Amino acid sequence: MNDTERTLRIVIADDHPIFREGLRRLLQAEPGFELIGEAVDATTAVTLVRERRPDVLLLDLLMPNGGGLAVLRDLALQPTDTRIVLLTAAIERDEILAAVQLGVRGVVTKETATALLFKAIRRVVAGEYWLGRESVGDLVQALLRRPATDRPVAAPSLTARELEIVAAIVEGASNRDIASQFGLSPQTVKNHLTSIFDKLGVSNRLELALYAVNRQLLSQRPVLER
Repeated sequence: MNDTERTLRIVIADDHPIFREGLRRLLQAEPGFELIGEAVDATTAVTLVRERRPDVLLLDLLMPNGGGLAVLRDLALQPTDTRIVLLTAAIERDEILAAVQLGVRGVVTKETATALLFKAIRRVVAGEYWLGRESVGDLVQALLRRPATDRPVAAPSLTARELEIVAAIVEGASNRDIASQFGLSPQTVKNHLTSIFDKLGVSNRLELALYAVNRQLLSQRPVLER
C-alpha cells in the first residue's frame, strides 16, 4: 500500500480551541485521514509525536512553552519519520528558513483553502516540500547569504563531478542545463543524481540543495576541466 492509499495519522498542535475544533472536523470528514492526538502547547506536542509516531504533525508557530520552533528543535535532537507542516497566521522568510533547517516540510497559512491544506499534507507525506508562496530558489539563495555558523563538512564519498552537479542544483539548474554545461547526456545526469541522493540520504532536489547549503559541502569543491 502506498502513501496515497493508506490512512494518514495526524496530530494537531495549536492552542486556539476554536481553530483546533474546526480543523478536527475537517480532518475527520476527509477520507484517508485519522486524527490521533491534539496538543495545546509545545511540550505536549513533542510528547505526542514521540509516543504516537504520527505520519504528520500540523504545528502552530505560536504556542505556550516555546512555540513551534521549540517543538522543532526538540524533535531535531532525535529525528522521527513524522512529517511536519507549520500552520500559521503569518510567517516571515527568516522563520521559514529556520523551520526548514529544523525539518519542516510544509508551510500553510491558516486562511488557506481546505483542499490546498489536504493537498499539502499528502505532498509532504509523499516526500515533497510545500512552502506556500515562497520560491524554492529564493529560499536557497537566502540560505547562501546567511553567515556560516558551522565548519564545512566533507561530502560523504561524493566524486568531484558529483560535487559540481550539486553546485549546479543549488544554483537552480535543470537536468538539461547540467547536461549542456558538463557535456553529459540527460541519462548520465539522472544517474549522477540518483547516486548523490543515495549517498546523502536525500530524496529530491530541494533536500539536496538545503543539505549542501547547511553542510557547506561546496566550500572546497575542486574545479573540473571542461
